[in-house]
Amino acid sequence: MAVSLREDRAGGSVDYFLALLQDRLPLWLSILHNLTHRAGKGSVSDNLHPVARAGIDYYIDVQGAALPAFTSPDVTVRFRRAIKEAGLGPRTEIAPLAGYLADEQRLGRVRADADPEASARLMVAGCFHRAFIEMFVGCDDAPSRDASAREIVRELRLDPA
Repeated sequence: MAVSLREDRAGGSVDYFLALLQDRLPLWLSILHNLTHRAGKGSVSDNLHPVARAGIDYYIDVQGAALPAFTSPDVTVRFRRAIKEAGLGPRTEIAPLAGYLADEQRLGRVRADADPEASARLMVAGCFHRAFIEMFVGCDDAPSRDASAREIVRELRLDPA
């Protein structure tokens, strides 16, 4: 596999990364879409914490495979084409999370001045960053994944005043 990850050919890094996404992405997206059933139930923070934790885990799983997939401009273009053909992209994960936050906002459980779309992007970015740090630096000096998930959700500051 090490050789195929370095080569820009069928069965190489892009195909490996796409196979990993095909395996991991459905679970991650189902977790995000299941939030729609949580609107108005429990607390917003309690609903978002396991989602943030799942996001950290998801990005830890896929980031290692992503790095070799972007070793050349040709590989990057091939990946982008495959993602576009599959109908995937950032909106795939942002939309359900933003939709949940908008539902909670309509119920008065998220601050009226919060931007659901921006908050969703920030939460996903926080999960991605936490996974990135663990992958490159290790987690010896970092908070646990659970503590990180709680921090990410807390610092969105979504609770009404």
